[in-house]
Amino acid sequence: MASKKNVREVALYLLESIEKNQAYSNLLLNDSIEKNKIDKKDIGLLTELVYGTLQRKLTLDYFLKPFIKNSRKLEGWVLQLLRLTLYQMVYLDRIPERAAIYEAVEIAKRRGHKGIAGVVNGVLRSVQREGLPSLESIEDPSERLAIETSHPEWLVKRWVSQLGLEKTREMCELNLTAPLQTARVNVTRISVEECLTLLEEEGFAVEPSPIIPEAIKCLRGNLASSTPFKYGMLTIQDESSMLAAYALGAEKEENILDACAAPGGKSTHIAEKLANSGKVISLDLHDHKVKLIMDNASRLGLENIEAKSLDSRTVQKHFEAESFDRILLDAPCSGLGVMRRKPDMKYTKKEEDLTRLQEIQLSLLEAVAPLVKKGGTLVYSTCTIDREENQETVKLFLQKQAEYIGNPSFSERMPEAVRPLIKDFELQILPQDFGSDGFYIACLKRKVD
Repeated sequence: MASKKNVREVALYLLESIEKNQAYSNLLLNDSIEKNKIDKKDIGLLTELVYGTLQRKLTLDYFLKPFIKNSRKLEGWVLQLLRLTLYQMVYLDRIPERAAIYEAVEIAKRRGHKGIAGVVNGVLRSVQREGLPSLESIEDPSERLAIETSHPEWLVKRWVSQLGLEKTREMCELNLTAPLQTARVNVTRISVEECLTLLEEEGFAVEPSPIIPEAIKCLRGNLASSTPFKYGMLTIQDESSMLAAYALGAEKEENILDACAAPGGKSTHIAEKLANSGKVISLDLHDHKVKLIMDNASRLGLENIEAKSLDSRTVQKHFEAESFDRILLDAPCSGLGVMRRKPDMKYTKKEEDLTRLQEIQLSLLEAVAPLVKKGGTLVYSTCTIDREENQETVKLFLQKQAEYIGNPSFSERMPEAVRPLIKDFELQILPQDFGSDGFYIACLKRKVD
């Protein structure tokens, strides 16, 4: 049992760190696997314990509540240990309940004292004996959905008002599942078929994407450790985020600005679509992120990208008016479309954050707008599904900027599978539409006088 015990203790440490430091789970997890020299066969269990407990935190707390006399007196790590163990008891069939409880009591003895071990044992045995409290007693459907799928109630209510109960339910349920890794083949170097063959020979389970012609899905393995990745034949990127380059529609020799570009997934996609011609200027606020963009470009063998460290709200000081054929503004946003990848995010966001973000999004749109040539294209995108950051932001921008109009003709250059989701000049993808991240795109055109 030694290595298994180690795995649970590492999981407990990670859950504490994520809650205390508001650190991102994916970064901490990778760091811990290396630091604790976790056995390869245990990495899957560790990942499942950490992500699963995080994903279902509010549900687990609801289940535990009747069994904990005074939760205020309970030390933080003890509550995390109870959540972690209950997660195994409720959601993991392959771990016997008695083994999960035994491990928890042993950890409690080592970290605390006999008294704490007694409390942990008592709570978990009571759950085992009496069963879980029913969710049916929650009358309000939004509140029940929030507890059932472990999403903050304010967020569920907001989504229900924007999307309706059924779409919200589908999205919340999908948010509890692990996303598949997808990648974009660098077609300036290799064909999709050849890349798939190389990956299969290396032991990866991969298949072509049914949505994006140059995308592939990975069913087993981590593509970042593959030879094709190392030699710049592919980039890890979500399918929905690949649609931004399609919406932009860059043509050979054009001058393009990617205003919020790090880590460079969309910039490199645009550069590939230009077949290494023209120029992509990629901006980001931070030097280390600019380096990331250039590292990606050089790995992929793309020479038409120039990355600069710059606050895009000041672009007018650095570039002439009307100096770009097309501009992509993939704006800073709440990221509510990528919750499956960052399950801890849903507990740290607040409703007022979204309003603050809209102000930044508008100021960025207004800053880049004069740099587009007349007749040129401005694409606004986010990885969120929230109306305030998406449709409302674009609506406010168009009200202020008389020289811009929505451009519905962009649907002609989009992959066929997503066309039914396009409404006029906008595309809103929900995670359940084809299992990708939630994503929004608006295609705008600057009028010719």
